[in-house]
Amino acid sequence: MTIAAVFLDRDGVINVDAGYVGDWERFIFLPGVIEAMRSLCEAGYALVIVTNQSGIARGFYTEEDFHVLTERMRDELSGQGVDIAGVYYCPHLPDARLLKYRKICNCRKPRPGLIYRAIEELDIDLTRSAMVGDKHSDMEAALAAGIPHRYQVVSGEPHQYCIAVHDLSEACKVLLAAA
Repeated sequence: MTIAAVFLDRDGVINVDAGYVGDWERFIFLPGVIEAMRSLCEAGYALVIVTNQSGIARGFYTEEDFHVLTERMRDELSGQGVDIAGVYYCPHLPDARLLKYRKICNCRKPRPGLIYRAIEELDIDLTRSAMVGDKHSDMEAALAAGIPHRYQVVSGEPHQYCIAVHDLSEACKVLLAAA
């Protein structure tokens, strides 16, 4: 049985984008995010995080650091009634400082590889799914994957074919009202 999902970018949507956040001490949930995520879960959406993590390729933190932070975030959210179905990340960068991560890949947004992987692994029904991101690359990945509902957290004009919202809470309200 396929499930509907809300794909979420991490930095700038779930937490404050303080630039290459790789440890729990720098991770700060944005206001209203936990409540919005709980509402989406209660409405039957699977929450899937899709995030570029070029801080790994730049040597600012390691993949292990990312996994430790991710588990801490998931534990915190779980304690608040929020289940994360999956976390998909891209550590690559075409001009990475660390050779191991220097490559052009299909998983770095704006390419849709992370979304495609989640669809396959979690059996997601794209026709009932949405994306919430803060960058044009998030919206371009959503468009390329065929996600029909796209919400961009911006203070100005959104990417073409996307709905501008101020935060995840607003995206949640709009999405749930339309459902």
